[in-house]
Amino acid sequence: MVEIDIEYLGDLRCKAVHGPSKMELLTDAPVDNQGKGEAFSPTDLCATALGACMTTIMGIQARTLGIDIAGTKVNVKKTMSADQPRRISQLDVDISIPGEWSDKIKGQLKRAAEHCPVHYSLHPDIVVNLNLIWES
Repeated sequence: MVEIDIEYLGDLRCKAVHGPSKMELLTDAPVDNQGKGEAFSPTDLCATALGACMTTIMGIQARTLGIDIAGTKVNVKKTMSADQPRRISQLDVDISIPGEWSDKIKGQLKRAAEHCPVHYSLHPDIVVNLNLIWES
């Protein structure tokens, strides 16, 4: 179990502290929802978590395969619903992986990304589009 402590600082801003590491991060409401947009919004963190989780699980799989995918880059585009309740409706994830890999390894890395814990934790109504870009 991991504990995260969150303090509301006022003006739609929160400070979160990761229990084990004591690392801090701020969240801010987005401009289109009464905030200043000066930090990640909570839904931005959800999108970030998906991209980071997919990459981490791919990294674990790569380590198991004895390969290195350092330099992999991820871009996540978050779309919010137009209707109520306000929620994430779609996450488009582009993952660019450097190196020359066999079709077998590409398939294993893709499956790893698709099976990350954050992806499994998202509501099934959220559309997740995963696009792997193999850069040789």
